[in-house]
Amino acid sequence: MNKMTLFPCLVAILVPLTLIGLGLRVLLTPLFLQVEYNMPYFPSDEYGFTKEDRLKWAPYALNYLLNDADISYLGDLKFDDGTPLYNERELSHMDDVKRVTKGALNVWYVSLILVAALGAWAWFGGWWQDYRLGLTRGGWLMVGLAVVIGLIVAVGILINPNVFWNFFAGFHSLFFEGDSWLFLYSDMLIRLFPLRFWQDAFLFAAFIALGGGIMLSLVFKTK
Repeated sequence: MNKMTLFPCLVAILVPLTLIGLGLRVLLTPLFLQVEYNMPYFPSDEYGFTKEDRLKWAPYALNYLLNDADISYLGDLKFDDGTPLYNERELSHMDDVKRVTKGALNVWYVSLILVAALGAWAWFGGWWQDYRLGLTRGGWLMVGLAVVIGLIVAVGILINPNVFWNFFAGFHSLFFEGDSWLFLYSDMLIRLFPLRFWQDAFLFAAFIALGGGIMLSLVFKTK
């Protein structure tokens, strides 16, 4: 494989990493929580949480994933009666989630830098057409991945819940050991973030990535 072939392939690989990272970063914002919890179909909490309760406590989990605090940031949270918000199993899992999230965001940052650096190199080095070709191919690659993920979520919501559950379980098996990510319905992580939350999160991220992929494919299309 010569440089003329390798360069657009490298750019094409970086594009999905960049767009998926963008989707993840958007999900890690209070705006997504506001949108999701206000959806009319979002399941109520059978243990008594109101929408306002969820909007009060969920941002702490979000902030923990992005800040530099240790697990005591969540461990010190208590209800008015002094009961801890999270149990030890949940805290251990959130510690793992933070590690995975930080790693994913670092990959996104590096991907952004590389895409920008390769773009500058292509512009000044006479590789611009190859760079555009890489962006186009990466855009279509992202479109394909986004459509697959969207279909899995849609089938899981509308036809067979096991389809999404198997995908969700497989996703967790890549990053977490054993069943450390499984909890009781009465646990705080499930009350704040039920399965429907994650279905919508994957669907929303796929939508962002799909839009970005289509845009790149059309804007940088080469003859």
